[in-house]
Amino acid sequence: MKEKILQILSRSSSTISGESISKSLGTSRVAVWKNIQKLKKDGHDIESTPKGYCLVNPEDLLHPWNFTQFENQIHYFATTESTMAEARKLSNNGCPDFSVVIADEQTKGKGRLDRVWNSQRGGVYFTVIIKRDISPVLSFRVNFAASLVLARLLIDEYKIDASVKWPNDILVGDKKLCGILSEMESSGEIISYIGIGMGINVNNAPAGDGINAVSIKSLIGKTVSRRALLEKFLHEFHRKIAHIEDTEIIAEWKNFTSTIGKRVSIETVKSKINGVAIDVDSTGALIVEKDDGVCEQVLFGDCFYL
Repeated sequence: MKEKILQILSRSSSTISGESISKSLGTSRVAVWKNIQKLKKDGHDIESTPKGYCLVNPEDLLHPWNFTQFENQIHYFATTESTMAEARKLSNNGCPDFSVVIADEQTKGKGRLDRVWNSQRGGVYFTVIIKRDISPVLSFRVNFAASLVLARLLIDEYKIDASVKWPNDILVGDKKLCGILSEMESSGEIISYIGIGMGINVNNAPAGDGINAVSIKSLIGKTVSRRALLEKFLHEFHRKIAHIEDTEIIAEWKNFTSTIGKRVSIETVKSKINGVAIDVDSTGALIVEKDDGVCEQVLFGDCFYL
């Protein structure tokens, strides 16, 4: 019922009466009113007036029926612990390739090394499920493709000076705009699942968390359509990974990175490496020239600019 009411409100260009909604759905005005209250509690901005109801920002909805190309592949949650956890369940239950889990809010969002990713309303939090014939040795390219596509989208569509930081962040200056987390399950030479989880600061205010982060809204000075952003990303990402094994992802990614040439500290669960990032090789590893002049290939870790 709530979904149907949202669809009606989102397709109306003006205030629509409770009576009109109740007739369309074959239910009572009281039932409509109760579901409107539930939608408001879920965080939807609905204005109630003597003439009826109006959805304030219909372009901000992230429900499956808002996406023309991927409607049948999208799974929406108003609130969930983690889109990655939901994606893992869907994968285990046999969902198709390029299924997408979207949430308005995560209560236990995670970043790299189990760091908390604050997932307040206004951001875009989602996981794309990749289930296709990709060699495990090339699986890293999917992660690089995601950050490359988003950086290019931010530059072209929003005129934001975005850069990619190895291995998986989108920065503007020294502030984080997006974090990307990948997860893979394989058996021998067969990949059963790759999950690409992304948290994009769009209309939220991440700086209030004490995190060195920034949002699209704070950068361009206006609220943007989360749906338009996500739909464009999904379209371009889907197109990019269609030929992932034949594409020079790393070479393209290097054109957008701020990591190479920076003095960095790479932290893993067991160690820390300091030095200058001098390259990213064909395997996606960061090449760090340490203070003793020795170059080390770093396959994973959290990267900090010094």
